[in-house]
Amino acid sequence: MIVPWIDSLALIVFLVAWVGYTSFARRKAKTTNCIARVMHQQRIMWMSQVIGKENRVGEAALLANLERNIAFFASTTLLVLAGVLTLFSQVEKLETVIASIPFTAPPNHALVQVKLGLLVGIFVLAFFQFTWSMRQYGFVNVMIGAAPLDKTGTDKDLIAYARQMAVVQDQAAHSYNYGLRSYYYSMAALCWFVNPWMFIVASLFVVYTLYQREFNSKAVVAITAAQTHLEKSPLHIHKA
Repeated sequence: MIVPWIDSLALIVFLVAWVGYTSFARRKAKTTNCIARVMHQQRIMWMSQVIGKENRVGEAALLANLERNIAFFASTTLLVLAGVLTLFSQVEKLETVIASIPFTAPPNHALVQVKLGLLVGIFVLAFFQFTWSMRQYGFVNVMIGAAPLDKTGTDKDLIAYARQMAVVQDQAAHSYNYGLRSYYYSMAALCWFVNPWMFIVASLFVVYTLYQREFNSKAVVAITAAQTHLEKSPLHIHKA
């Protein structure tokens, strides 16, 4: 199979956009306020409060709610994946649909299968991320159950333990975020069926959208401001 150069370029742009933005966001989050950075601080504060609570039913309920959201995406991903796999047996019909769309090039049978394969890869990756996120939230539940009570908040080992609980929870949130990003990039991959140029534009648009939401959104500003107010509050217990 000879892949047209523009399709090869579009696929390279897509992969570079995905991998490049993931690497960029991870590095930038270490020095710049963003959703990941400010939420990590919130999780540290949350877990630091947990060791001073005798009743932790509220924490269990909050974590269970997070797990339900992830479970929804994990099950939905399996349904989407089953649908995409079914299309492999209906490639001819899919080509007819593609050919009816304005501004599309005549569909290439083998290339259409490559495009479907890309979607399969994206949703398989999403499923792995969502299920790993669910497992890590389960680990956090176990760690909360194992944490002894310290109402004084002076035990340095328990303070460090609380931070490690926040780290595990943070990793679970990252896996969930990566799974959601897969859905964003799958929208760009769908554009490849229409036109490789549209695929390139959509890939760059997804990167722009993710950057705006994770670094420049009103939510980032609000959570950062809320964290500042929380740290200044006399009711907040600082745990170094």
